[in-house]
Amino acid sequence: METIFLIIKSIVLGIVEGITEFLPVSSTGHLVIFENLMGFKGTNPSYVEMYTYVIQLGAILAVVILYWSKIKDTLINFFPQKVGYEKSGFKFWFMIFIACIPGGIFGILLNDLADKYLFTPICVAITLFLGGIWMIYAEKKFRNNNSNSQELNVTIKQALIVGLFQCLAIIPGMSRSASTIIGGWVSGLSTVAAAEFSFFLAIPVMVGMSFLKILKVGGIATLTSPEIISLAVGFLVSFIVALVVIDKFISYLKKKPMKIFAIYRMIFAIIVLAAGVKGVF
Repeated sequence: METIFLIIKSIVLGIVEGITEFLPVSSTGHLVIFENLMGFKGTNPSYVEMYTYVIQLGAILAVVILYWSKIKDTLINFFPQKVGYEKSGFKFWFMIFIACIPGGIFGILLNDLADKYLFTPICVAITLFLGGIWMIYAEKKFRNNNSNSQELNVTIKQALIVGLFQCLAIIPGMSRSASTIIGGWVSGLSTVAAAEFSFFLAIPVMVGMSFLKILKVGGIATLTSPEIISLAVGFLVSFIVALVVIDKFISYLKKKPMKIFAIYRMIFAIIVLAAGVKGVF
């Protein structure tokens, strides 16, 4: 019976992850809240620590599938001698690499502190609320009106700016998606281009973080059979849900503002804070 409950919880968390990973609402923050709400934190600490990051790989796989044509093109045309530097896959992935550098540095320095002190529902709720206010301000001040442009021609300066903004995602509840999209706005990218760059940037970032978490807890070999099954279920569910959400999100951004997500963050944060006052968390 415990195994069944663990799998049911994993399905719920997989749905939450698949919906929120690429929306500017913080998937990690939502997982922290729902894990606490469902008592998921009461299971094997090593498993829980790894779970949050590993099921995010399901959502990342959805990006690879949906954008495989683009990824394949960058690999086929990787060398500048074939198509020129500006259109080469080398430039594309080099910009991704540049954008990863700030997050890698700050992640090594601050991730353990964030894990120790900030991964609580109340901290997440406060960050969600403040981040929502920040999103409304940033969209009004920096959003490029050319939001339908999908030209993903990123410069080194733009990649660094997006990478620096991504560092804010170390704080659970801030949202990696929101931070990188806002970084894209500040650097001059259109909304769609900023979102798609954020998707591609998530591939090495989340794969790297998940790999480090697996190593930190001693690998999957340390898990029980029910935990491995639960992990696989969460991974699969998040993958399927993210396949739908990513396409819908891009279509939404072409026509409408992100303010609705900011409002959602603030309302959800108030509900969580109220629940905290009532002793739910």
